[in-house]
Parts: sequence; structure tokens; C-alpha cells
Amino acid sequence: MSAGPVEMRIGFLPLLDSAVLVVAHEKGFAHEQGLSLRLHRETSWANIRDRVAVGHFEAAHMLGPMVVAESIGIGQLNVPLVAPAALGHGGNAITVSLDMWREMRHEGAQLGGGAAAQAAALGRVIRKREQVRAAPPTFAMVFPYSCHNYQLRDWLTAGGVDPDVQARLIVLPPPLLVDALRTGQIDGFCVGEPWNSLAVEAGLGVIAALASDIWPDPPEKVLGMRAEYARLHPEQVAALVRSVVHAAEWAAQPENRVELAQLLAEPRYVGAPEGVLRAALDGSLRLARGHGPVEREGFFRLGADTTIPELAHARRFHDCMRRWQQIPGTNDLELQALASFRPDLRQAALASTRKRGYEA
Repeated sequence: MSAGPVEMRIGFLPLLDSAVLVVAHEKGFAHEQGLSLRLHRETSWANIRDRVAVGHFEAAHMLGPMVVAESIGIGQLNVPLVAPAALGHGGNAITVSLDMWREMRHEGAQLGGGAAAQAAALGRVIRKREQVRAAPPTFAMVFPYSCHNYQLRDWLTAGGVDPDVQARLIVLPPPLLVDALRTGQIDGFCVGEPWNSLAVEAGLGVIAALASDIWPDPPEKVLGMRAEYARLHPEQVAALVRSVVHAAEWAAQPENRVELAQLLAEPRYVGAPEGVLRAALDGSLRLARGHGPVEREGFFRLGADTTIPELAHARRFHDCMRRWQQIPGTNDLELQALASFRPDLRQAALASTRKRGYEA
């Protein structure tokens, strides 16, 4: 690497799990590795995908399944991507409109109830609507190839609902979901924090289920980049991976959560109220306006172990795509999916020499 800092352009969306990238920049972990990060806030996952693909960003905060989809040839531009690190576990939830929640309560849903019981109540609502030939409910998720899509589908299925027949699923960027709920265009959504809590604080919705209740310790976002870039610039990639791991270690410490929430609250990053962000970091969520918070350990996890791009997660995403008929079931595609997650790059980065005395 050159004597001066190497600039890397990094795209991100205003979500809680952009935290590691923000910390890597703001707390100097990237600088210690000889990097100068330029963080670019984007509005949609499609923008992130396309700007990585055409070379506007060297790397980005990306959906794990998005990396898999592009690498197996079912994405937009089909530029092979790799994930040399992950950015955290969990943080998603399913929020429903106040009207939908009232109907669910009549069918037995309870605030803070288990995900399966809430889904069963929703299923009864939908089947009653079908009896009077009402339109199916509309639920939004953030991208077709996302944990949000698959978690929402699994939740609906648990309630006896066919998500492709008895519900209408649409794609909207995270920053637009609260307004879509406000204008009555959707009945609910699955998204990462803080957008669920912002809907609650605005008095527009109720958090009906947490992703960590649907998928235990769910995988989520990754550090994604073009496979070609990773091949041509191994030193920069290794430095960035080390920055991410050290930032995740810092962010995982409870004593740093106040400062982390303050950083994320800045308008250039997530821009949500500091109290909302701190509550999500603590796993202390207000499910409905006017009600006290509930504690959900494991709702969102950061730490060195959550930066491993696990092959089991890539396989899971492939299996979800196959289950929901986004891809055919062939061994070749599974192998391509596994090849897009690169724990070997993370391991090599941590085994190499560090600046300022960091140990492998």
C-alpha cells in the first residue's frame, strides 16, 4: 500500500447495521489500517447494488442474499460479488398498521406475543377477509433477495398464509416505508431498525414480530464488493476487513453504546433520534406507542464473531431462493453461492501484519 491513506468509497443505507462502517471511519480504525473511508449514504438497495457493480463504490453495506444473487447470475447486472466480512446479526422486525393490528387483536394477537402466535392471528384475519372477497393485504420488504423477504414469507407461512397468493408483497426502500404506512398504501413491512421503531413513535404501526423470533440469531448485512476488486486489491481489502473487525469489537462493548447512538443519530448517517437508536442497540424495543419497552436479548448483535461471512449463511440464502422459486435447484448454483462468501479473506486479513500492535 502507498505511504499515504488509500481512499475507499463505501456505500451504505441509513440503518442500524451500518454501525460498523460508521465506527470504522469515525473512531479511526480505518485510518489505523492506512485507509481513508468516504461513506456515501444511499436511499435504496438497488442504488447500492448498481453503484458497486459499475465501480462507483469499492465496497458497500449490502444485503447478504444480494451478494449471492448477483454472483449466481440472477441479479440486475450480474457482476460477481464477494463478501469478505459480515456486519452484524439480526435487527429486523415486522410492523403492521394500526388497522391491521386491531383486526389481529380480535383474532388473538397480543402485544409482545410470539411470532408464530401473531402469524396465526394474521392468518385468521386474512381468511375472514377472503370470505367477503376483500383484497389481500399488502406487505412491503426492502429487496427481492433479502432476509427481509424470506423472514416475512416464513412468518406468513407460519400463519397458514400463502405469501404468493393470499398476500401482495412489494419492494420499497427502507426510508419510504413509514410514509407508505402513513398514506395507507401498505398494511405492514419487514425492515431493519430504526424504521420499525420510527413507525411506532409516529403512532402509525405496531411491531408484531421480531426477526430473531422467526430465525434465531439471523444473519444480515455484509461488506460486499466486486470479486474483481477483491482479486486486484488484496491489501486494501485486508485492511478494510481488519477495520471492520476492530470496529465491531468496539461497537459490541456496552459502555460504547451511548457514543455509538450519538454517531448514528447524525443526519449524514442514520439520522434517527438517539434514544430510538440506543434502545435498538440495547434490544429494548417499544412495540406500540404508549407502551413500555420489552427486552429482547439477541435482537441485534455486534462483535468480532458477527463479522464472519459464514458459508452456512450463503447456503441458507441459496436454499431460500430455491424454496421461493427465484432460482432452479442445481448443484452448480449452490457452489456459486458458497463461493461468494469469503471467510478465507477475513482469516487471511486477521493473520497478516497490523498497524499499531493489533494481534491476529
